[in-house]
Amino acid sequence: MSVLWVLGAGQLGAMLKQAGTPLGIDVRPVDIESTETLPLAPTDIVTAEREEWPETVATKQLATHSNFVNLATFPQLADRLTQKQWLDRLELATAPWFPVESDSTATHAYEMLGDRVLMKRRRGGYDGKGQYWLKQSEGSEIPEDWKGQAIAEQAINFDEEVSLVGVRGKNGDTHFYPLTLNLHINGILYASISPLERLQPLQAKAEQMLSKLMDALDYVGVMAMECFRVGDDLLINELAPRVHNSGHWTQAGASVCQFENHVRAVTGLPLAPAEVKNQSIMVNLIGIDLDYNWLNLQGLELYWYKKEVRLGRKVGHLNFCSGNSSTLQKALEELNLPNPYPEALTWLKKNLPII
Repeated sequence: MSVLWVLGAGQLGAMLKQAGTPLGIDVRPVDIESTETLPLAPTDIVTAEREEWPETVATKQLATHSNFVNLATFPQLADRLTQKQWLDRLELATAPWFPVESDSTATHAYEMLGDRVLMKRRRGGYDGKGQYWLKQSEGSEIPEDWKGQAIAEQAINFDEEVSLVGVRGKNGDTHFYPLTLNLHINGILYASISPLERLQPLQAKAEQMLSKLMDALDYVGVMAMECFRVGDDLLINELAPRVHNSGHWTQAGASVCQFENHVRAVTGLPLAPAEVKNQSIMVNLIGIDLDYNWLNLQGLELYWYKKEVRLGRKVGHLNFCSGNSSTLQKALEELNLPNPYPEALTWLKKNLPII
């Protein structure tokens, strides 16, 4: 088996390595700042844990390898302008938008999109960063340094935020996990729940949307589609051509997790539909210290990223999977986390179905 190199050595790369080990696949995440000469063989395969990267010694070696899967896709989806253009071209529903040009004005934005407009930097800006609100009631204007560097979107009064994680093989076969319900606080994902029977009526629609996109891009591997649910409609908010935070629950709750599915797909191994084991919830650990007392909670699985703890930084996550709702509710009651976690834990308790 050839080596599978991962451009990027963050937590996603580490979890891809963990998923590849039982399959006998040598997965090697590479720090983008590495200056070493990598022993790349012609038959090796390259994937990435991130949408874009700077030009460094390491990334130049990996990005010029002939077996870099989806290399042409990354720049198209990393730029929100070309990402939106793909959605429009494929007639996939998304929030009304327009590119912020050098001569764009707030007046034009309000005329086109209403009295609340969200500007997003074309590149980067995840976890609530790289965003700027235009509010007509406050007389907001477009900052000069945002012109030509952003898109403007209509503010959507959504009912819920959901995501779909799917995988596509080299032969075009696709498999999907159940829709996941997500809670963001200050633009950062704090908690997820899957599966939910009440989201099942939207599953086929979501799968058709993501399939259409992956087929058009001839994409191979795992992709995540974040959506706003507005009644019975789905509007695509963001796309991630990689394994995704909202799919972390699959590590505990599915027979094949998103990380293994991605490894299988990019290396050409057989894909199979993942069997969902039980009710799952995921809690992101944001800027808080490691506490091994969490391991006392029944049904808990801890993933710690071994990062320096900083405000707003994702440093780990907790997975819970059980066929007993009282077990999950009890774990949430006993999970002691600082603000703003009480909001997230209350949201989880409210949305957990009775099993």
